[in-house]
Amino acid sequence: MSKSTVAPKKRRPPYIRAVLIAIVLLVAIIGTLGYFKVTQIMGFIALAKSGAFTPPPTAVTTTVASQSEWQPTLDTIGTVTAINGVTVSTDLAGIVDKIAFTSGASVKAGDLLVHLNTDQEQAQLEQAQAQLELARLTLNRDRDLLAKRTISQQDYDTAEATYRQNQATVDQYKALIARKTLRAPFDGVVGIRQANLGQYLNTGDAVVTIQSFDPIYVNFTLPQQDLSKLGVAQQVDVRLDAYGNRVFVGKINAINSMVDQATRNIQVQATLQNSDLKLRPGMFAKVSVILPDREAVIALPASSVHYAPYGDSVFIVSDGKDEATGKPNKSVKEQFVKLGAARGDLVSVTSGVKPGDEVVTSGVFRLKSGSAVIINNAIQPNSEPSPTPPNS
Repeated sequence: MSKSTVAPKKRRPPYIRAVLIAIVLLVAIIGTLGYFKVTQIMGFIALAKSGAFTPPPTAVTTTVASQSEWQPTLDTIGTVTAINGVTVSTDLAGIVDKIAFTSGASVKAGDLLVHLNTDQEQAQLEQAQAQLELARLTLNRDRDLLAKRTISQQDYDTAEATYRQNQATVDQYKALIARKTLRAPFDGVVGIRQANLGQYLNTGDAVVTIQSFDPIYVNFTLPQQDLSKLGVAQQVDVRLDAYGNRVFVGKINAINSMVDQATRNIQVQATLQNSDLKLRPGMFAKVSVILPDREAVIALPASSVHYAPYGDSVFIVSDGKDEATGKPNKSVKEQFVKLGAARGDLVSVTSGVKPGDEVVTSGVFRLKSGSAVIINNAIQPNSEPSPTPPNS
């Protein structure tokens, strides 16, 4: 009887067993992590649905839009100009021997300003006057002789011509002396003198400026499309940096007869009273031409406008409900608008806003349509049509 043999059982290599165990552990770990991650995401979704992640409302200030009347104006810049203003200069060369004014003083027409030395001309005048007196005596004597027919008519005519020639010589020297005597051509205020005693002045050298201040002109320009809105005697308000918000009131006295071909602007001139001599020629002026018809506008603080390249807009507050909780709240809607003229801290809105709309006046850069807001009007932005900044 033969013995049966049993084949020995094959055993897996140890490393395969280790790999299998590692794979099982990895799958278990991944499954555990996936379970916790899914649970976490589901929790976040539940929180989001409950409104836990809704951003808090933005604190803003608001104003209720209302209609007001603005006095329309044409605003531009101008220059103060004297009605009469000249630089007094010498007509003849000479040495200054008298200065009869003080810099900055008021003078009347005809007042002596500067006198140049005229000793030589005065001597020549006296000589000419002596010759004139002799010619006068000769002419009178010849007139008597002609009446007695003791001289010819030709001799008498020669004596008369000599007299007239000497008279012209006297007048010539008097005019020469007058040309060296500089007088004020009109009432006004002189500037700072530019000549000194003993100084030799050439022909045309400046001596002093003289300006007539009261009344005074303001010259300014406006575009040609505004010509139909202008008229003589129309009121003009003038402001100057030197006097803050003080308004100098004047009236248009002249509109230029032609439009500048280069700029298509027309020059306008207004007259202002200046009895206190506050306005001086050359000053920079802000000019507002007052138009007769008042216009109704909706004026809002400039801070309420969100300026953007694609269009200007404001945010209007409305009552709504929170989507998550269903509770009532206030939200905003962006409304594009068309802006008109600005005045101080205010800007006029010509379309897009109607009276009664509650408009956000601060914090607009943090908002978008649908944003929830909390209104706090304890402190409002400036909204003055004629603001006065500090230290101005």
